[in-house]
Amino acid sequence: MALSAAEKVARILPVLEARYGAVTTELHYENPYQLAVAVVLSAQCTDVRVNQTTPAFFDRFPDFAALAAATPEQVLPFIRSISYPNSKAQRLVELARTIVEKYGGELPQDPAELQKLPGIGRKSANVIASVLWEAPVIAVDTHVFRVSRRLGLARGTTPEKVEQELSAIIPPAYLGRAHHWLILFGRYHCTARRPKCDECPFTDLCDAYQNGLLRTPRSSG
Repeated sequence: MALSAAEKVARILPVLEARYGAVTTELHYENPYQLAVAVVLSAQCTDVRVNQTTPAFFDRFPDFAALAAATPEQVLPFIRSISYPNSKAQRLVELARTIVEKYGGELPQDPAELQKLPGIGRKSANVIASVLWEAPVIAVDTHVFRVSRRLGLARGTTPEKVEQELSAIIPPAYLGRAHHWLILFGRYHCTARRPKCDECPFTDLCDAYQNGLLRTPRSSG
């Protein structure tokens, strides 16, 4: 008898927890300001590239006040190696000015408030809230979307639908961490083009694998 999505997640989460433990993000940061900047820069860009870029950025713009006092033209040279540097330079300055002017220089903790900030969409807001304050929210990026649909944890065709489905079956205490575990599993194991199915602990649970959509299922003989 096929397992439900809730039954699958109950088996999958302990395995991912044992594998990835307390890992929450691969972005390097020391405070809420640095994480917010790193998350904005990471859109359609690798964490590795962001981590190479942010040390010099944070030396020049150490907090929201310093960034708010800058212009996009002053920010641009520090993020040229990042994807879409012009638009991100504009968004970062707008973000800093909004936080200084409307939030007293402090990053709001409510995901709904975070989404009102320039450059911070729903996914980014959930990442920040879950990493910094362990909020019971899950961000659905391309990795989470792909892995959860392959495994049969969700069937939605949009990130919002998948977020709703995962939020309904993952215990609140695990939501934030599950986001990062699924990202890491998707980034290094269940990759988009060449998933490592021969090393996967979940082939017996994976809809895509069992339906022959990835590699040829293992012989039962």
